[in-house]
Amino acid sequence: MAKKILVTSALPYANGSIHLGHLVEYIQSDIWVRAQRMMGHECRHMCADDTHGTPIMLSARKAGITPEEMIAAVHTEHSQDFKDFLVEFDNYYTTNSPENRQFAETIYLRLKAGGYIDIRSIRQFFCEHDGIFLPDRLIRGTCPKCGAEDQYGDACEVCSATYQPTDLKVAHCSLCGNSPVLRDSEHHFVKLGAFTDRLREWISVEDRVNPQIRRKLEDWFADGLQDWDISRDAPYFGFQIPGTTDKYFYVWLDAPVGYMASTQNWAQRNGQTFEEWWQSEDTDIIHFIGKDITYFHCLFWPAMLMGSDFRAPRRVNVHGFLTVDGKKMSKSRGTFIKARTWLKHLGPEYLRYYYAAKLSDGVDDLDLNFQDFVSRVNAELINTLVNLGSRTVNFLNRKLDGQLCPPDEASVKLLEDLRAAAPEVLGLYEERKFSAALRRIMKLADDANLHITGTAPWTMVKTDPEGARAVCSGGVNLFYRLCVLLAPVLPDLARKVGELTGHPINSFEDLSVLMTEGKVGDFGSVMDRVAPEKLEAIREEAAAEFAGAGEGAAGEAKGPEVDARVDPEPLEAEIEIDAFAKVDLRVGVILSAAAVEGADKLLQLTVSLGNLGTRNVFAGIRKSHDPEKLVGRKVILVANLKPRKMRFGMSEGMVCAAGPGGQEVYLLSPESDAKAGDRVH
Repeated sequence: MAKKILVTSALPYANGSIHLGHLVEYIQSDIWVRAQRMMGHECRHMCADDTHGTPIMLSARKAGITPEEMIAAVHTEHSQDFKDFLVEFDNYYTTNSPENRQFAETIYLRLKAGGYIDIRSIRQFFCEHDGIFLPDRLIRGTCPKCGAEDQYGDACEVCSATYQPTDLKVAHCSLCGNSPVLRDSEHHFVKLGAFTDRLREWISVEDRVNPQIRRKLEDWFADGLQDWDISRDAPYFGFQIPGTTDKYFYVWLDAPVGYMASTQNWAQRNGQTFEEWWQSEDTDIIHFIGKDITYFHCLFWPAMLMGSDFRAPRRVNVHGFLTVDGKKMSKSRGTFIKARTWLKHLGPEYLRYYYAAKLSDGVDDLDLNFQDFVSRVNAELINTLVNLGSRTVNFLNRKLDGQLCPPDEASVKLLEDLRAAAPEVLGLYEERKFSAALRRIMKLADDANLHITGTAPWTMVKTDPEGARAVCSGGVNLFYRLCVLLAPVLPDLARKVGELTGHPINSFEDLSVLMTEGKVGDFGSVMDRVAPEKLEAIREEAAAEFAGAGEGAAGEAKGPEVDARVDPEPLEAEIEIDAFAKVDLRVGVILSAAAVEGADKLLQLTVSLGNLGTRNVFAGIRKSHDPEKLVGRKVILVANLKPRKMRFGMSEGMVCAAGPGGQEVYLLSPESDAKAGDRVH
């Protein structure tokens, strides 16, 4: 049955360019939306530029233009970047719009009428050098919870804690670096704690958020939800709060309202209504966000909607950050890469494929490893998929007039296998397990290539040209159907293949297409191999672009290159590789964890190794880990360690961890796609 789905992606801030870190989200949401549409659902994708706040006001002032001129230019740039990366929005709008003002004011006035707004005087940081009160994103300091340096005034990027700017230690103005002073100012607060019970009930729905996010939300509930400051002092670029003369809505109040405004704007232009897409129970509202804005989207935003009689989202899909070569993006190393810089050297579908090949439904960070990128894209996308189409189409055109015929019997069997696998692949798309979907598709592509190689039509044509035609016709059909399955990830390739075969790819129903006659077109340069030099050119251009800019500019988190322990344990004596090879490390999943009575350091773990069975393990991690939060976690287990009899029972392995001990013990985990029982090499 067809569904109505409204999808939103988090709003990029209109103070800088789209970069590869942003694209993790937009490519992910675009793939999901395209898959929904190909399944026959009516799925609409909304987004907008986040245009308000002090940083935009100051950037425009520095550039000698108005904020409106600046955000208009950025909107044009963002829109083109998304289009060129094949990210299709039904509406890409702006929060500096009449619709956004209307919804922001409506939400505020309804919250106020419901008794959820508290107005009181507070002390906040004021920069005497710049003459302004400092909003949380214009002040930095040391996190009061974990001690991480150079964090924003509202949330820590290291431990995800949220706090008030005045809680920061060693605070300084982000603009001039001077220490601020405290001054009194009247502010408006949402009584977030009043929504605790409703929010708990909301997140209790099984698939509202993934389990890892739910555990984090429970931690915030345990700490108690604090009143949320939704006002900022003039001067400020944003919407003035009704009934005030010098107070403006904090950008985090009107930014998510942009989802509603974009929907309203689209609906009015397309003969539809906002209510049928946002207020109707027949429509699923799905948010895609990064893990750094979980608090806002899973607590503050739904509370605002609940308090103003608007419907909260059906699900919030949370993803991790992007690292490049295992480290956070860096301007000096050339790994802080703008979307436009990438597009100067490589097409968008290479990155779309690579991201999809590493994306899961979890919140683990995604690493763009340049060496792995070249290897994977060339081996899978080019050598496996594109090569299947290239060698069969080109052979038909060179030797057999490009004429198709009914596929050979073995190809028919492979085509049936492919159609039989389709429900599994579609289910993986639905669950956002894109990496698993691509593995399944590439296995089918491998099988198709093995058949072509095994039958060798280039040899068969000498004695049985019609047999060779049947084999290559089967290859063309297999290539076409593989491209149908990959169309959400590679829409431009799907378009080219549709033109090549004369059968446009629009729906997963196209998996039933069977080409038994007619001619194929010229394969041409559908997609080329990636030369490593292309990646190096991207890196060099990115480094040159930011030469002299320093680290920590807009869009990039600051921090030391290496977080090293001051007094680490000395290295052990060298060993031969044969000695290390005797250690059998396996991926395990913790099925249960409990404290051991009479042992203040031990937890008893039941660890699954998949088809290899389970192990009972006693681990000295009680002071550093809550046993309830360990269930379901993947770990690295020394699986061939001789069982050791302890007074509490038999320990049948050892989990790998780092740190000096006590409360500083950090369990090692594999990437999310690793399976229980996988060997660690």
